[in-house]
Amino acid sequence: MSLRTGTAGRGRAGAVLGVDSGGSGLRVALAPADGGSALTWSSPVPVGTGGRGIDAPELLDRVLPAARRLLHEAGSPGCDAVCVGAAGMATLGDDLHAVLPGVLRAELGARRLALASDAVTAYAGALGQRPGVVVAAGTGVIALGTALGPEGRWRRADGWGHLLGDCGGGAWIGRAGLEAAMRAFDGRAGGSPALLARLEAVFGPACGLPGKLYPRPDRPAVLASFAPEVGRCAPDDPVAAGILREAAHHIAASAAAACPPLPTSEVALTGGLFRMGEPLLSPVQEELQMQLPQARMATSQGDPLAGALRVATALTEDSLALPVDGALLRVVC
Repeated sequence: MSLRTGTAGRGRAGAVLGVDSGGSGLRVALAPADGGSALTWSSPVPVGTGGRGIDAPELLDRVLPAARRLLHEAGSPGCDAVCVGAAGMATLGDDLHAVLPGVLRAELGARRLALASDAVTAYAGALGQRPGVVVAAGTGVIALGTALGPEGRWRRADGWGHLLGDCGGGAWIGRAGLEAAMRAFDGRAGGSPALLARLEAVFGPACGLPGKLYPRPDRPAVLASFAPEVGRCAPDDPVAAGILREAAHHIAASAAAACPPLPTSEVALTGGLFRMGEPLLSPVQEELQMQLPQARMATSQGDPLAGALRVATALTEDSLALPVDGALLRVVC
């Protein structure tokens, strides 16, 4: 785990706390309620899930010590507002909805709390409170759009997990790359010797991959760890390049499905998958031009952790304009 600190804003009375819980780990940030640099804490270990979905006691056991440490570092007595953004909040958030409000109010003094899907915090980080659509792609992929305004609602596409969707996400790309490698290992048509070489460099002998992959509880993250290898092979390997073109088609299709029906819309891309760079970004941009010709590409302003801080800050200012629907975004005052 790591702690990163800033200097601006120390000693101010009010603060907001943002939490980003996803497939690649857990991050916490504390910032002055009236602006200033944030103090952050992070761990690469994701929060587990159980019979009630995302494990609230485990999340609290890790977030509360980190929050207290950041509050001490900032010289702040407590939090005015907290926003917890978590992957699976809409479908696996029952335990968080039941447990977090009372504990965070009692332990951190939070007067207001937002429980959000990580797609919502990704949206807030990328576009703030402007209408449009955001594609958040990491281990999985989800597109979220809204027109805002009195009739605004969330429009969601994909984000259904690696078994039912997340088409074009990191786990999807990694699995497709590993499948192409195994085809090459077998001598079947459509295989990629280049990806087979990368499989064996990363995981060891190809015949041992099932034993290393299937027992793992974090299979989506393991699959996604191979996605960068597909990106590295793509410039010289037509099979790898084809995988990324198909991923780009899926990503743009999700963006088109979630885009609000406006004459013009902004579309932003966020998430670690896009750090792959040109091998993925180029086909994604081409697909977006074809499937969303009315959309304007916007530069993402921040990541989901920054989005969680933005939502928490909006709560303190009574300026939250994003749709509050009880599923993707729930506010407890």
